[in-house]
Amino acid sequence: MSNQTFQTLKELPTTLSETRCVIHKHELLICGGIEQRACYSYHTIKNEYKFICEYPSHVQLIEHCVVKLADNNNKDRNQITLLSFGGLYGHTLVMKYVSIWSNISKKNKKANNYNQWVPFTDNHKHPIVIGRDNEYRGVRAVIGGINNNLLFITYYKNNISVFDLNTFQFIKHDTLPTSDYVQYHCFVLNTENGQGQEMMKINKQKYQMLLFCRRGGISIEYAEDNNTFQFHQISVCDDILPFYYCAYVCINDVIFFFGGWNGNYCTNAVVSKSVQKYSIRENKWMTFENTLQSPLFGCAAILSEEDNHIHIIGGNDDKYNTLSTHIKTKVRVWDPSLLVIICLF
Repeated sequence: MSNQTFQTLKELPTTLSETRCVIHKHELLICGGIEQRACYSYHTIKNEYKFICEYPSHVQLIEHCVVKLADNNNKDRNQITLLSFGGLYGHTLVMKYVSIWSNISKKNKKANNYNQWVPFTDNHKHPIVIGRDNEYRGVRAVIGGINNNLLFITYYKNNISVFDLNTFQFIKHDTLPTSDYVQYHCFVLNTENGQGQEMMKINKQKYQMLLFCRRGGISIEYAEDNNTFQFHQISVCDDILPFYYCAYVCINDVIFFFGGWNGNYCTNAVVSKSVQKYSIRENKWMTFENTLQSPLFGCAAILSEEDNHIHIIGGNDDKYNTLSTHIKTKVRVWDPSLLVIICLF
């Protein structure tokens, strides 16, 4: 691997597998991992970590999910709200986060319940539970809707649900058209910029999501006005089969995939170090000549828009060792000129 492709950053404070990350300005918020309850902030300019908090002692993290909620009433852009839920044993918690790098006093943070995980409650302070044990292991979710109040959840065995964050109720359950178990998969909202896409959202209240798992992909269209789904199959490039546990990130209408595992053990195990790219608009797969330095799965990928880098955090190697590595790569490096294989459908 060329040193110009990936840059090695300061090691994580601990080993992490299946961690969940959220971006906030110059910070990557790293929210636990398998059997790791600690949460950290990584400062992309300082190349330093700071401890934020731990999940409550009764919470056992095994393949959970974390999303950043949209707060249309919050005028303080220095504060964000995170929702953590799911996993093998299940939990539903929220955190009001203000930068651990700021000068806000510890007393003020404690008084406002900042930077700590607390139960997710409705407007009457009643606890809300999203999901059930085991079903939400390896769950993936995105936020959408015209008011960013809809939580789209994809989970085992082949389910998709919509949870309204304003009413604190599920408003839709449906079955995905796949024979594969939907776990540890790729699930993204198509955030393609452009006037046509924005007009479609405003006028028709339709949203496109994409899901890739093992042998296939699904384009998911949701119409908010009548609360219905439409599903369309997407062919998957042979090079990405049958991998899951990939790190992935969606940038405009392109999804990048890093590494992955075929789910087998011993002599049948295959852990990938490949990098693939899927163009949503062109329905085209690309496999790059440049690869990860070593096989990797169970890591997290996240885009830092401040410096236009993709960060890849933690994961496991082909010996199933949990890692503390943190690398980054420039988005512009992954240019189509590096392409060596193209799959067209």
